[in-house]
Amino acid sequence: MCTVTYIPQPGGQFVLTSNRDENAARSPQHLDTETVAGATLIFPRDTAAGGTWIAASDSNRVACLLNGAFVKHQHRPPYKRSRGTMVLDFFRFANADSFFAGYDFEGMEPFTLILVDNGQPWELRWDGLQIHVKKLDPQGHYLWSSATLYPGEVGELRQQWFWDWLEGRTDFSPAAILDFHRTGGQGDGWNGFIMNREGRVQTVSITQIVKKESEISLEYHDLLRDQVKNAQVALFLPKDAATSNT
Repeated sequence: MCTVTYIPQPGGQFVLTSNRDENAARSPQHLDTETVAGATLIFPRDTAAGGTWIAASDSNRVACLLNGAFVKHQHRPPYKRSRGTMVLDFFRFANADSFFAGYDFEGMEPFTLILVDNGQPWELRWDGLQIHVKKLDPQGHYLWSSATLYPGEVGELRQQWFWDWLEGRTDFSPAAILDFHRTGGQGDGWNGFIMNREGRVQTVSITQIVKKESEISLEYHDLLRDQVKNAQVALFLPKDAATSNT
């Protein structure tokens, strides 16, 4: 849930990639499929809370979660609802605006939620008191880092790594982006994109969502088991949607 990039592609498409830094015990081995409000979702399901940190649907919608809002906060459980369950709840709403207006965020732990709703990217931050919504440029290039693991100057350093990677670059293919998510961070084992903090928290997976003209694909790289899982949803009405998993 801790390093996310959004990179536009030709023809109004995009690639969203997420490195998940978590306790290894919470890393799933398989992808899941679920129908929510008539839409087919594909996602890796968290083994502890049952939700997810990233999901895509055949209704042309994507959601991706990071822990923390703007600054590192004090963890004060119990919380009313799992943030990972909220990711799935997003797909019950007709659009991003109705989700922002109608969802009850009160009592939830702070988070950052990146949404792409029918081609329009959004950033939603919940600081524990109120939501902060930002409408993003679909042709912009963005990186987010978890405020709980990479606060202050560390977050700024990671942003600089991103800008350095962007400078003069012409190759924004999914493979090039995935390579950045594997190598970014100058070999810094504590704060780099592939990190390990004495086994307590480590980068357990990389998930990449590629939006194409007629489908969304999800590729899940399980770094703990050195395995790759794939799923796709065709972008049709829910009754015509098809999924495949390998």
